[in-house]
Amino acid sequence: MNASRPVALPLMLGCLLDVGGNVSTASAQTTSDPSASSSASADAVPAPAGSPGQHAPLPDWFPPEGWPTPVHDQKPHTFALADKLDFSPGGDAGDVAWDVEGWRGGDYNRLWFKSEGEQTFTRAERNIDAQLLYGRFIKKYYDVQIGGGIQTATFEGRNVTRAQAVVGLQGFVPYNYDLETLLFLSQDGAVSGRVTFLREYLLTQRLVLQPRVEANIAAQRVREFTVGSGLNNIELGVRVRYEIRREFGPYVGLSFDRSFFGTVDLVRAEGIDPSQLRLVFGVRAWH
Repeated sequence: MNASRPVALPLMLGCLLDVGGNVSTASAQTTSDPSASSSASADAVPAPAGSPGQHAPLPDWFPPEGWPTPVHDQKPHTFALADKLDFSPGGDAGDVAWDVEGWRGGDYNRLWFKSEGEQTFTRAERNIDAQLLYGRFIKKYYDVQIGGGIQTATFEGRNVTRAQAVVGLQGFVPYNYDLETLLFLSQDGAVSGRVTFLREYLLTQRLVLQPRVEANIAAQRVREFTVGSGLNNIELGVRVRYEIRREFGPYVGLSFDRSFFGTVDLVRAEGIDPSQLRLVFGVRAWH
């Protein structure tokens, strides 16, 4: 190692002197010949955009055309929920009762479908309504809805049907409550409304307790649909379900339905008890 140092040192000094001489010569040529400097500047290639010290020009508008959307928040989605699908053997008010809804759309605009009703197979009686609504997001967790619907019921052994205009407000606060209010205006000018409130409590990670309250009111008496003026009925229910999956859970519960005021006489005329307590079995599912 020590023997090589005397040889390497002269070689390094020679290289440095040679480079310094070339630099000095080039500098002298440039100073003495101004035309050479201008020619070199003209032939120089500009640094590409994005290189150090060089900024890319901004487009006329931003983002430029053709750029992908960073967040797909306007992509349409589909949701369907069967919140109540009851089976009650031997019930006078309905062997099967349901409350289903679904929507198609984005965060702000949605097309809603809703259906609620009951069917008694033993006496071929039914009370069914369905709505098709446009929903618009107005506040955190709340949508205002407007559209139309059809209600069908059994009266004196025959089916009667009426069309309705519908206005509603629906609020869903996760892990807190679900509220639905609907106002109906029939083709004959009859005004009625429905309020549904439910809440869920986690007993375990899979066992859920769901209290439910539903009330129906009407401004006019409509005998064909077993509707009296004022408060028609209140349904109180409590269900306990076991979620096999989050999207699917069978349940068992109790449902108490009580009619009031003028509706009591109409219900009795149809041979139905105005106060009923039923044991229900069913399933709740969503997708």
